[in-house]
Amino acid sequence: MSTSLQRTYRNLRVGIAGTVALIGISVGVTAANVGILPSISAYYYTPARNVFVGALVAAAIAIIALSGRGIQRALLDAAGLFAPLVAVVPTPIRAGTVPGYENACGSAASCVPADAVADVDAGVATYLIAGAVTVVVALVGTLVAGGGAFSRSVSSLAVAGAVLLFVAVSWLFFRDVFVATAHLLSAVAFFGLIAVVAVANAFDRSPTTMPRQWRTAVYWIIAVAMAVDIVVLVAVVVSGTTGSGAFPPVLVGEAIALLLFAAFWVVQSVEKWGDDDPSII
Repeated sequence: MSTSLQRTYRNLRVGIAGTVALIGISVGVTAANVGILPSISAYYYTPARNVFVGALVAAAIAIIALSGRGIQRALLDAAGLFAPLVAVVPTPIRAGTVPGYENACGSAASCVPADAVADVDAGVATYLIAGAVTVVVALVGTLVAGGGAFSRSVSSLAVAGAVLLFVAVSWLFFRDVFVATAHLLSAVAFFGLIAVVAVANAFDRSPTTMPRQWRTAVYWIIAVAMAVDIVVLVAVVVSGTTGSGAFPPVLVGEAIALLLFAAFWVVQSVEKWGDDDPSII
């Protein structure tokens, strides 16, 4: 019989994969009205925004809840910190690519429209305040708990502090650069960290419900495919080749990254279905 902890962690793992389905459904529904945009991220500027942001924030919370122990804990905690930034800082758009924003960039080739910057400021400020409070509460909790809790948490706390400090400095003192680049850099960091965690799982030798060879192969496929997809996506974005038609390259690349992310958590769900321990390895 399943325990409460088993059901909780099952639901969290399945729920993380489910956030990808939510994003896909909202983009599909919205695309029926506004058409195919150059990227999934560009749907931030459409009615799909609420689901897009909410799904990424929900995924971030669940990832942190499942972060486990050791280096994987630090990696997944960091991934959970980058996901909300992908949500609250939108991607720059090119003139004429998003309905309603045809003239938003003026003479600039691309921009984050001025009417979205106030939302970015509110979102980042909330992110930094909530993140700082969370780190302080976690630090106090580990010190009070004793028994080595601090030593087990120090890597995650250090990573969280470093990410929050970097975001704060970038946002306060390099606002224009932050607004223009934070979405892409956060997405690269987020998916890159998931790829590294997949590699760590490929090397795991603990007992599993899946045949070890199959397990190793699946995680390596996810990790390598994710890494290649990230490199291609960055190259396409930097080159400015947004494309058009039914299959814009950035939209396809983002869809592949999300599907691989979902695949990782589906495999985790299958592998750890009867486990009440959220540790990754």
